[in-house]
Order: sequence, then structure tokens, then C-alpha cells
Amino acid sequence: MADALVSIVLERLASVLEQQIRQQVTLVVGVKSEVDNLKSTLQSIRAVLGDAEKRQFTEELVKVWLERLKDISYQMDDVVDGWNTALLKLQIAAENPGIPKPKINAIANERNQFNFVSSSTIQQPHRRITSSVIDVSQFCGRDADINIIIGKLLGGSCQESSSLYIISIVGMGGIGKTTLAQLAYNHEKVKSYFHERMWVCVSDPFDPMRISRAILEALQKESSGFHDLEAVQQKICTLIADKKFLLVLDDVWTENYELWEQVESSLKGGAPGSRILVTTRNENVSTMMGTTYKHPLGELSKEQCRSLFSNIAFYGRSREKVEELENIGRKIADKCRGLPLAAKVLGSLMRLKDNKEDWESILNNEIWQLDVIEKHLSTPLLLSYYDLSSAVKRCFSYCAVFPKDQIIRKDRLIKLWMANSYLNSRESIEMEKTGGDYFEDLVSRSLFQDFRRDDEGNIISCKMHDIVHDLAQYLTKNECFILEIDDEKEVRMASSFQKARHATLISAGRVGFPSTIHNLKYLHTLFAAHLVIPSLLNPHLIYSNICLLEKLPQGMRKLINLRHLELYGSEVSELPKGIGRLTSLRTLTRFPIIGDHFRRDVCKIGELKNLNSLRGGLVISGIANVKDAEEAGEAELKNKKHLHHLELRDFGRLASAASKGVAEALQPHQNLKSLKISDYDAATEFPSWIAASSLPN
Repeated sequence: MADALVSIVLERLASVLEQQIRQQVTLVVGVKSEVDNLKSTLQSIRAVLGDAEKRQFTEELVKVWLERLKDISYQMDDVVDGWNTALLKLQIAAENPGIPKPKINAIANERNQFNFVSSSTIQQPHRRITSSVIDVSQFCGRDADINIIIGKLLGGSCQESSSLYIISIVGMGGIGKTTLAQLAYNHEKVKSYFHERMWVCVSDPFDPMRISRAILEALQKESSGFHDLEAVQQKICTLIADKKFLLVLDDVWTENYELWEQVESSLKGGAPGSRILVTTRNENVSTMMGTTYKHPLGELSKEQCRSLFSNIAFYGRSREKVEELENIGRKIADKCRGLPLAAKVLGSLMRLKDNKEDWESILNNEIWQLDVIEKHLSTPLLLSYYDLSSAVKRCFSYCAVFPKDQIIRKDRLIKLWMANSYLNSRESIEMEKTGGDYFEDLVSRSLFQDFRRDDEGNIISCKMHDIVHDLAQYLTKNECFILEIDDEKEVRMASSFQKARHATLISAGRVGFPSTIHNLKYLHTLFAAHLVIPSLLNPHLIYSNICLLEKLPQGMRKLINLRHLELYGSEVSELPKGIGRLTSLRTLTRFPIIGDHFRRDVCKIGELKNLNSLRGGLVISGIANVKDAEEAGEAELKNKKHLHHLELRDFGRLASAASKGVAEALQPHQNLKSLKISDYDAATEFPSWIAASSLPN
């Protein structure tokens, strides 16, 4: 992670100098010399970071040195951020602080005491391999286990009693418990046997309200508006009454019976034959829940593990290449010790390696000598991580900001990487394209899983295995935090998270915002679901999903580098005048037009004219407030070739002739894939461009 942070600072320092030259401005006297010296120091540090990151697991002093380096790198990044802001304003910012030189010089001098091995190689991300995402479930080697679990699920009605029929799959992390549960859950016989099926990711902590709400939402197939546990559980009782249900509780950790009892009480009204299937690493959990049948899941046999590894590592290779690498591959697979996740990750890593020398390098890597690196961390995962470029490393480790088992939307993740300056692409390549390549690199290495795809087969969301998530969390200690908010955690947060850079706050219900967040002056990312938000200002806060704004500030027009403005869930009813200056915008979800033409700060439809980088979808509302066809034509929608989905709302108050004229002037580009027009007079003729020949898609 340290090399990733140092790389970010180096890239941003180069950006400062480029902007000074391009804009012909002087930021601070002496900055160029300071930046040049700093770049030289950082480059010499970066050359030894590969060795340092591997040695941190066995040498405590190296680990401490890396932590200090990360902290200083973040401080430098904040200063450079201030310089970039000043450059955007085209102002001389003599008051800006300088880089903390004494600290970084001390760090640079200290590195000499460790005798690090230097490496000047800057690794580039691997190119995406076609068909890199393979469905390996068919190769899991668990046929006997699957048959037993399905047999228990379909094994006739249990005796009617107050007890529940619970099946527990117990095994160590990465052994394949969730995969086995998924295969059983989606088996055709199982789907036809049960009236209702629910899948709930539990993880830690065990929150009865969250789990009960998830069960209810799975039953109702929609979000629940309940905020009271009693109300939620009464509804569950009603919906499962006299029905055979299957409930999967995946990844249970708690040994606290009182917590389990709060969930269990609402599940006793199902029909005979109902089943609860639990996955857990802890046998005590299985006992606490009153398991009827416990299924211990052991390691794969040596042959099964080799088969799983080979099916991924040798996918698409020629017979000659397989014969060349097969013997080394067997030895690498044996190092996975029968763990399916390890075989999958290592197989994905080796699939990217074509040379025999590269395979031998992995086989003989010194990391294998570390039997226990850190709780829940595995050697194959570390090997895969170290093989990433520094750019992709920082993108991967950032994923620790998401809670375990959370669905991660691909487009949102890439925007977050962009917001944190992780995707400094060459000018000829879109940052979104670079982010997509990094995402595919992580996919090809099996560091993401549980994909959801669109109709064209493109990945739209994913999850991380909890062990992979553990690695990301380990790499971002003291940087990324996930907190369940309640009164008891307020004090602890104040003392433990002062240097947090990224934070996710979770609450079971709508609770007050923790005042201690104001003390987190280094915060860059804040996710705050279900919290009542007060005014919040942090100069380095670059991403927040707090969507309670009713009006955007007039100063928005100064954000000329803004690329994504999402107004989902907000109450924003108008845009500020000058929004058309934001020519870098890729995303603008809504463009409301208001009717007060006497206000000078009103944003008119013509501001869309220069926003030709817009892509995805756009909703234009308040069309009745457009003066005439000439004004509508100023939007030049026909030049928005990347815009694929368009909605035109509120023609209502326009006279028929004016309505058709305005609609005619709003002709989109022929690349449009979907169009929705609402509140359009049925008696009015549709515009000519609606003909199929104008919109072939």
C-alpha cells in the first residue's frame, strides 16, 4: 500500500508542474525546486518499497517505518491537493503550507538502516485477458457434499415442534462454505420444493434488526419501511405462516444466544419441512444455534485441488504450453493446502504468466516460508497482491471502505477511484477506461466474485470474499474504517480514528450524526447511510454520498474538472447558472428547467450545448418552461453521441404547436438506445425524428 501512496504523490507532483507550465502561472516562489527535490527523494524511497512491504510481516521495525511513510505520504498528498486547488483558481497562494520536508528526509535516511533491495521496475497493469471470468463452481470437487446438503434440505418434514430444523456448514475461511450453500440454494429441486427462499449475508456484527429486515425484504421482494423490530418480525410471521421456507444465513460469527433468539423467534411459524441453512467458521456458533445437522467441510483432496487450479491456470493454453508448465503447476497447487479460494486465486494469477521462469519464481517465492502471516491472511492472496501494479494495488486496497458482503457497483467504484486521484491516465485515454481496465485486472485474478451482469454480459456489480476483504483491511489499517454508530462507540471513535482517510458509518435506524466526525480532519471519503446529517465541511473531503441538498451553490460553475454529478435521491429542483461551463461532465442525471425567467441565476436549457461528454442517461424536466423551439435547439442534443438514455418530462402547459416545435428541436443523437416522453399531448403529432430510421437503436 505504501508504494501506491508514494506513486500517487509523484503523479500529482508531476501534475502540479504540468499545470504551471500550461497555465503560465506561478504558484509559490521556489515551488518548482521544492517539487523537484521531493520527487527525487520519493523516487529513491519507492525503489525499495517492494522489498519493504514483503519484510513488514516478519520485521516489526520495517512495519513501523512503512506506517510512518504512509502517514507522511497522505500529508503530502493533502498539500499537493491544496496546490492544485490554487492552480485551478489561477491565484498566487503564498499562504499554502510547504511539504513536510524534515519528516520525509528523516524517512529517506532511515531506509538505509534496513539494507532494502532496490528495484527500479515500475510494473504496469496486466492487459485484460478475453473470457477471463470463468464459472469455476462446476470444478469445486464437492459433489458428495452437495448431495448430502440437498438430501438434508429435501429430507421430508421434520416433526412439528417449537424447534427449527437447522443445517450448519462449518469450516475454515476459504474452504468453500458459501459456494456449497449457493449450489444447494440454486438447485432446481430445492427451488421447486420450498414456497419461499431467502438469502441473508450476516457477517459481523450480528444485528437482529438488520437481519430481520433483510429476511422481510427477501420475502416481500421490495424494501421494508419498518424501523421497529417487533413490527418487522410480526410481518415475517405473517408471510411464512404455513409455508415451507428455506433461509440461508451466510457467514455467522456470534456465539451470543440472546442475539440469535431475537431472530429465531419469528421463524417458528413455517410449515413442516422448512429449513435454515447456516455457514460459519466456528463450531460454537453451530452449537449455540441448536443445529439439527452439522456438516464439517474439509479441504479438497490433492487431486481435486490440482484440478481446480489447472482448470483456471491452463484455460485456453496450447497443449505444448500445458505440458511445459504442468509439473510446476502441480507443485504450486499443492501449496494451496486444499483451500478452494487459494487454488482459485493462484490459478488466476498463474493464468497471467506465460513464461516458465515466472512460474518457477512463484513456486520458489520466499513468502511461502511464512506459515502464519496474519490472522485470516493467506500466502496465495499476498502473492496475487504483490503481482499487482502499484496503481491497481491502491485501487484494490481502497475496497476496504465497503462493509463485508456489500454489493459493489462497478461504475460507482470507478468513480470513487477517480475522486481519489487513483486513475491519472494519459490524456489520450479516458479515466473511466483506465478504471475499467483496473477493475477487469482484479476480476481476472479472482479478487472479486459474485458478479451481476447486464443483458449484454457486462459486469455491473460484484462482491469481495471476506478473506480478500480481510487483506484489504489489513493493508489500510488506520486509514479505512467501518463503524456501526451508537452512543457507546462515540467515545471510542474520538480516540482511535483521528487519522482516518475513508470512513463508512452504519446505523440500524435513523440516528443522530456522531459529532466526533468533525474531528476527522484528514477524511477524504465518507459514506453515511441512514444518518441525520448536520452541516459538514472538510477541505479534503472529496466524495460523500450525503444526498440531502435542496439547492446547489452558485459556485458549482467553478468546478471545471467535475466529471460526475449524480442527483439521485436529492431534493434539488434547479441547477445554478453557468453549469454549462462544466464541460468535463460525464454524468448528469437530471436537468430541471424552472419557469422564472426574471431571475438572473436561472439555468436555461441552452447550458447543455457544450456538455457533449455526457453519457449514460439524462432526465430533462420542466420542458413546458422552455420559451420556444429556438431556445430548445440551443441544447444541441443531437451532438451528445455518448448519451444512450433520454427522458423528456413535463410538456404539459405548452400549446400543441409549441409542444411539437420544442420536441422537434430536442432531436437526440442517433446513438440513443431508450427514450421516454411524459406529459405530451396525445393529440399532438410526434416529432419527425422519432421515426425508426432516425433512432435505429
